[in-house]
Amino acid sequence: MDYLDLASPWTWLIGGVILMALELAAPGFFLIWLGLAAVLVGGGNFLQPLPWEANGLLFATLAVALVFVGKRMTRRDGDDEATVKHLNQRANALVGRVTTLDQPIVAGEGKVRFDDAIWLATGPDLPAGARVKVIGAAGKVLQVASRE
Repeated sequence: MDYLDLASPWTWLIGGVILMALELAAPGFFLIWLGLAAVLVGGGNFLQPLPWEANGLLFATLAVALVFVGKRMTRRDGDDEATVKHLNQRANALVGRVTTLDQPIVAGEGKVRFDDAIWLATGPDLPAGARVKVIGAAGKVLQVASRE
């Protein structure tokens, strides 16, 4: 394993830059942090050369720490389980919201509007303009109840 001791700091720097470039080519969040960890190990080896075992341990520790720090730094408000639970299930995310009927509910079917989308709605017969609350969703159909 003597060849591992001959790895220069440039090896770590070049490896780190390659990892960062791969993140640009195929974004997946974590390669940038692994690349940064490799660059830090390489930079540290310019100041104080370390044996390969210490370099590997330092890289692994930095990589894990930077991924967690990066995850925390890039987290947006609202990125919690309640939000993610309804990801790509927009109808379920509307449960509990109140709106007015866009078209009357006749024979149990009508339409409601949320933002720029019109949704099919089922519920008791109500006139257009009536306030309703979404109480459930089945596929792309909202189940509503009178809000009055």
